[in-house]
Amino acid sequence: MSDCLFCQIARGEIPCRKVYEDDEVLAFHDIHPAAPVHFMLIPKLHLDSLMQADETHAALLGRMMVLAPRLAREQGLTNGFRTVINTGKGGGQEVFHLHIHIIGGGHLPPMVKRD
Repeated sequence: MSDCLFCQIARGEIPCRKVYEDDEVLAFHDIHPAAPVHFMLIPKLHLDSLMQADETHAALLGRMMVLAPRLAREQGLTNGFRTVINTGKGGGQEVFHLHIHIIGGGHLPPMVKRD
């Protein structure tokens, strides 16, 4: 998708503050951080969301999940972090290119309100 925001970032057409890049993935800081450390990890391959992933994407998705804690540690998140994958409109996804938010530092409120 040539008009996909994250595809344009992955191709270098739109600048970003890179955290990591290789042939398959790109990690970059969120422009509207929800915490002191907030970056996203995206595949360079366009997938609208996790709903489009299938067995052919297993190695890529596994690699992203293994890379997330390494990059989190490198960004100073040695005491833990939150990973979020918003999937589809009903899941709160705003940019329709699969991405993992890695968020941490400071106080993070609970994801689910408990009674």
